[in-house]
Amino acid sequence: MNKFSFITRIPNEPGALHRVAKIAKIHNANIHRIHYNYKIDLNTVFFEISSSKEAYEKIRNELNELGYLQISLEPVHYLKFNIFLPNRPGALFEFLDNITSTNANIAFLDFDERSNRHDKLTVGLTLDNTSTVNLLLENLQQRYPMEILEYDAEGEKLDDTVFYLLFAQKIREIIGTEDDFLFKLLNDINHIVQELTRLGENPKKVFESIITTGNTLKNTQGDKFFADVQIININNDSFLYGIQPPCGGNIYLVESKDELVMIDSGYGIYYGDMVKLFQHIGINLKKLKGIYITHADADHSGAGGLYDVKSYLNKGTLDIINKTNRAYGSAVEECVLEEVYTKLINLFSNFNPPTNVDVFPNKIIKRRGKIPVIHSFKVGDLKFEVLESLGGHLHGQAFFLCPAEGLLFTADSLINFESLSSERKKYNILAKNLMTSVNVDTERARKERKTLLELISSLNEALLSEGKQCLICGGHGAISVFDGNTLKVNGKIHHYGSDS
Repeated sequence: MNKFSFITRIPNEPGALHRVAKIAKIHNANIHRIHYNYKIDLNTVFFEISSSKEAYEKIRNELNELGYLQISLEPVHYLKFNIFLPNRPGALFEFLDNITSTNANIAFLDFDERSNRHDKLTVGLTLDNTSTVNLLLENLQQRYPMEILEYDAEGEKLDDTVFYLLFAQKIREIIGTEDDFLFKLLNDINHIVQELTRLGENPKKVFESIITTGNTLKNTQGDKFFADVQIININNDSFLYGIQPPCGGNIYLVESKDELVMIDSGYGIYYGDMVKLFQHIGINLKKLKGIYITHADADHSGAGGLYDVKSYLNKGTLDIINKTNRAYGSAVEECVLEEVYTKLINLFSNFNPPTNVDVFPNKIIKRRGKIPVIHSFKVGDLKFEVLESLGGHLHGQAFFLCPAEGLLFTADSLINFESLSSERKKYNILAKNLMTSVNVDTERARKERKTLLELISSLNEALLSEGKQCLICGGHGAISVFDGNTLKVNGKIHHYGSDS
């Protein structure tokens, strides 16, 4: 028995859903997920079943013969017009015969003989293709006086009877893909909707967040790409570069005289724009020794495979990348929200994770406060420690610390949220809309933040005699310092655009 999924468009009439269930029963298929919500789409129902492959094909064929199986996601046309019906019995029936003969779906009807426009019937239809539209208009114009009110070939005026078709069209505009892939993606997206609806979320808000996420990434590349850059002189031979792309996680570079290390690679979709930015600020990528990845989210690891160097990461991070589920290794591993969000964001962001990797040893060397130290590395004369997180934000997340210079890369466990631009704040909220929380363990995430602040306070005390303080390099936002109460931006922020 294998698991299969299919999407149906069934008429809104008694017994229609029962017919589908009967077909599944006849072929000994077990329905283990069904979702229908008339507030989203009046006719679309999602099914997941367990059956043999042969039975699945028979079920599809029988549903297709009934006209219930959704087999195409081609753009749907919307036509709205007034038609003048003769005032006699059977006039409406004859008109509807013409509609039925062209397989048009009625989205809107308005007629009342007591109104001041008693001879007009206003009709809204959805049709599959242009030839159908032309045939219908030709038939109707030969029989009735009519006025065309609207014709929308792009689907923007479609009503909720074809909501999922319109949504699929919007997804196609973002990523460009074939129907088979879109069917699978729609099924996954519907699973998010089903779960969030149970939790009291507005389903339309879910769809809006998905489309906005995809469009925001698509529309911040190339000539629309921008970034905020901080350049900090660590010592005579070393520099720190902190780069905030338009969306997603920061990219850091630590440069010594002879070598360069990247900490987190950002989204894959920004790779080409980032290379241009590096050239603009004088970074020589030929010096790049390796990439140190804090965690598996696409905005931190998603371009690792595009650089011709080795990436260094925790085993938990590699496991999440391979499982395509950011909840892997956590208490919410079975949560469908996390799994489907991972697929979506990987798709939208051109996820290209590292394949040439070294995994950190799974052995505690010592502790920095309450945080285990599991490995170390050098960049020039700078010595770094690899600290293992508590797993609050994500399983396998790591922090990187240079104690001598007070450089601490805190990933997504400690961020100066106040330093984020309003656009970046809006983008970050989208992920929360789709998962309810960006942390896989909220309580651990709180402890993680508290533990990091305690470590920073301890480092500041040790650095005070040298006139230094700990530089906090969060997964998002500006490089900052901690004054004992709040995080404050350190140094100047330079804005970069592709026309710079």
